[in-house]
Amino acid sequence: MTGAAAKELPITGYLGRLSCRPGGRLSVHVSLRDGGLYRARLQRVIGGDPNPHGPGMKLEDLSHRFDRSSTGRRQPIAAGSYGLIPAGPRRAAGEACTWTVLVWMPRPGEARTVLAEEGEGCRVTISAGQAGASARLEWPGGTATLATGARMRRRAWYRLWLAADPRTGELHLGQIALDQPQNRNIASAAAPALRLPPTGTVMFAAERPGSPCRHFTGKLEAPVLLRGAVRDWPAPAQLPHGSEPLAAWDFSHDIGGTRLVDTGPSACHGHVVNLPMRGVVGARWSGRETCWRHAPADYAAIHFHDDDIDDCRWEPDFDLEIPADLRSGAYALHLTCAGGEDWLPFYVLPARDGPRAPIAFLAPTFTYQAYANHARGNVDDAFRARVRAWNAYPHNPDDYPLYGRSTYNRHADNSGIAFSSRLRPMLTMRPGFLTFNDARGSGLRHYPADTHLLGWLEAKGFPFDILTDEDLDEEGPALLAPYKTVLTGSHPEYHTPGTLDALEAYTGSGGRLAYLGGNGFYWRIARHPDMPGVIEIRRAEGGIRAWEAEPGEYHHAFDGGLGGLWRRNRRPPQRLVGVGFSGQGLFEGTHYRRLPASYDPRYAWMFEGIEDDAIGGYGLSGGGAAGFELDRADFDLGTPEDAAILARSEDPPGSFVTVPEELLSHIASVSGEAPDQLKRGEIVYFETPSGGSVFSVGSITFCGSLWQPGPDGRPEGGFHGPVSRLLENVVRRFSS
Repeated sequence: MTGAAAKELPITGYLGRLSCRPGGRLSVHVSLRDGGLYRARLQRVIGGDPNPHGPGMKLEDLSHRFDRSSTGRRQPIAAGSYGLIPAGPRRAAGEACTWTVLVWMPRPGEARTVLAEEGEGCRVTISAGQAGASARLEWPGGTATLATGARMRRRAWYRLWLAADPRTGELHLGQIALDQPQNRNIASAAAPALRLPPTGTVMFAAERPGSPCRHFTGKLEAPVLLRGAVRDWPAPAQLPHGSEPLAAWDFSHDIGGTRLVDTGPSACHGHVVNLPMRGVVGARWSGRETCWRHAPADYAAIHFHDDDIDDCRWEPDFDLEIPADLRSGAYALHLTCAGGEDWLPFYVLPARDGPRAPIAFLAPTFTYQAYANHARGNVDDAFRARVRAWNAYPHNPDDYPLYGRSTYNRHADNSGIAFSSRLRPMLTMRPGFLTFNDARGSGLRHYPADTHLLGWLEAKGFPFDILTDEDLDEEGPALLAPYKTVLTGSHPEYHTPGTLDALEAYTGSGGRLAYLGGNGFYWRIARHPDMPGVIEIRRAEGGIRAWEAEPGEYHHAFDGGLGGLWRRNRRPPQRLVGVGFSGQGLFEGTHYRRLPASYDPRYAWMFEGIEDDAIGGYGLSGGGAAGFELDRADFDLGTPEDAAILARSEDPPGSFVTVPEELLSHIASVSGEAPDQLKRGEIVYFETPSGGSVFSVGSITFCGSLWQPGPDGRPEGGFHGPVSRLLENVVRRFSS
């Protein structure tokens, strides 16, 4: 959905990056639906939970550090991927030509453009849809249309071609299924005054270079322009014998990049826009190789989508200069206009030359990005009523498809969304955003949920810095080395090889890591080499998945690495933090019960001041510290042999299931335990040979229980109780 046809926020925007160091600059990109005056003020984000029974929204006004008023304008979003050849091959006046392309559609719908050429007042367009191939030719003073009228099957490759001869006025449009070459459909027409563009712009999966439209959703392969008019096609998988290409684009070149390479004589190269999916199986895929790096000719297709976005491409309104003395922390630009408001969050790292706090919070920004604008379909009247009553963040991705979806959603053809860009408004990454109408708590996830930890650190007086996944991927182990301890967020799920390497180097060189979430270090992602704001995920075999990658499409296009679970890459989470994803349910939680190891003198310091045997049967996330997604120890998967299992969740709610990668069948698990026994979270502690330490809580909802509500849910709760005391003991020891 593009332009004014889609619902827009009154004011919104994005930053050129999610983090910056003091003295640096962030580009600020703002759009106002109705134009006009707006104001941008700096705030520090201390708490992002709007629940009146929790710590509350705490946004410190820093308008004395930055406050800017200016006139804004509406900036449109042009979604939809396509291929663009700025200058196509040149033909002699009156010369005949044939345009051809291979087409595959998972779910054929209305006709959309697959190949177009436009120049000097002439346009040629070939379209494909459920009703078959169609074509339209336009020239000064005339038009012609053709249609095969032959239904196109889903998930089948077709050869489409259009032959035009201006000297005779003959037009032929053909359609053949590659797996049924005996069934060919050819439509013919006459256009006596026909003119073709002698040269022009060539486009794939869209038309009209100035304002692309009629975006195609599906795969295209091997578009070719041939000299002469080919009426029929003897062998649909090949070019006719003796044919002479004017241009032949081979999509197997530069699969990891954005170039479109013309192997024909004119070298009419181009590029893709809005990052369609590459590294996908093509018409010639044999199945002998499942990695595009090993057989690029088998992957000579591109999967285009009408809702792809790699960058909103909004003009920057201004640069935000980060004051040189601004402390490391979570911040946001608060945007206000006559029609509404929005927040653009970002993090300030410490200055390169320090000083640094002893504690670093590693913000899981790759995970925030993977879930960005997740449309869940759960926004009903009761949900909206809670948002209003709590004065929570009012905008939900379900209502605003304009800003793109998350990697947990699907495209129109039911294929999974594999890319996510941060160069767009990310509505889920806002203070006060509610994910669930949580009957027992606040219903927060990701960015606002992690403010439970930030608010707790602030309340306890712990000095801390903030780093991000993206910074860690770019700077490596040196970024973590100065810190006595590193704390994760509640859901550090998505990681690159670089971030895992850096965390392993940190714990392997004496660092102390506290993993304060669940379902962490789970999916492998890749970053685009030329577009650092975009990540890629291939949901390969195994795992709790919102969609699954097509067979043969498990390797990332960006870096060629095997996608899917880090467990499938022989780097399960247990190897880094001692626990890994084991069970999942609805957004509800229960408690942990201490195990004998927690009373051992070697570990009892963590439980000093805690008298109860059961811990955390309360909280702002699902009502319990052990909930939603749970991790457990597994020595076969890398939990160190001397790791201590200190506590274990019990009484999992009836909604909980064992994750699929743990199961061999409905009655047998990989580990040999009964499947029902794997629905548990465990608190684990171990030390590394270098003197480092790892403390893991094995639950996404743990940090929601740092706040203990008052009796009967009354608002006199606070950052106290057994869960708070446990973490305080650990952080105090780790950071000393």
